[in-house]
Amino acid sequence: MKQMEEKIFREFLEKKGCKLTKERAAILSEVFSKHGHFDPEDLFFKIRAKGMKASRASIYRTLQLLLECGLVEQVERVDKHAHYEHIFGHKHHDHLICLKCGKVIQLFSEKLSKLQEQLCKKENFRCVSHTFEMKGYCEKCRAR
Repeated sequence: MKQMEEKIFREFLEKKGCKLTKERAAILSEVFSKHGHFDPEDLFFKIRAKGMKASRASIYRTLQLLLECGLVEQVERVDKHAHYEHIFGHKHHDHLICLKCGKVIQLFSEKLSKLQEQLCKKENFRCVSHTFEMKGYCEKCRAR
């Protein structure tokens, strides 16, 4: 786990009057061990497979804290549950999500980013985060 993510999370927790427990540290470590989308259940099983202890409830509570402090983003709701990814240290991107197979295509559009900035400026709105998702059907699923 990178020290910067832990430092940010620890400081965030301290401001809330909380501590970085062993469970929270294990969850944070696993979240930042790879880049990509994950769901809480996958996270639970990966932590257990490594011999670390964290309950499902702790995972959900810690994910909420990671969302609040800006280290993690909820990126999609496929199969009736949320998926997440860590965003600290990565450039912003958006998602195309296949409704049939769940495939997620990451994309970045300079034009879209500029449009978002213009809209915020026009409305005198300070955006701190956002998600942009387009849902539809990937090429393989459309061909079936």
